[in-house]
Amino acid sequence: MIERTIEKALFASRWLLAPMYLGLALVLIILAISFGIEGVHMLSGLVTTGEGDIILATLGLIDIVLVANLVVMVILSGYENFVSTIDTARNEKDAPDWMGKVDAGTLKIKVAASIVAISSIHLLKAFMNIRDYPNDKLIAMVGIHMTFVVSALLLAWIDKIAFAAHREH
Repeated sequence: MIERTIEKALFASRWLLAPMYLGLALVLIILAISFGIEGVHMLSGLVTTGEGDIILATLGLIDIVLVANLVVMVILSGYENFVSTIDTARNEKDAPDWMGKVDAGTLKIKVAASIVAISSIHLLKAFMNIRDYPNDKLIAMVGIHMTFVVSALLLAWIDKIAFAAHREH
């Protein structure tokens, strides 16, 4: 009796994650506003801005989109993996193909790959303005980026060894 009550309470506690996923949805609104502000700023300086600055601004917009993609992936797959199945996604024609197929291990790898992509953009921005960065800071940035790369590769390798045989393909 007590065991069953505890198990029900523990199982129901997964719903505590739902407000967190809603909070991440609010972050998407903030990212959309930030994208709009950056886009308007880019357009307002289009005539007077050089090619390098346009490329840097574009990389900034791509960075925002990558972070937004990451947030969407975490919201949808996290909710489906840990809270409840999203029934409407199965019936929608425009639902992403990966919905319902991304487990927690795959999500970790996708998050790690997104972090590597975001880090790559920041590193590219630094290299485009290489005169503005001291050598020791550039070396630290490359080191941090390589740490992300190696971590993502290790996560993928461990996932493949441990869990790939148990997944449906």
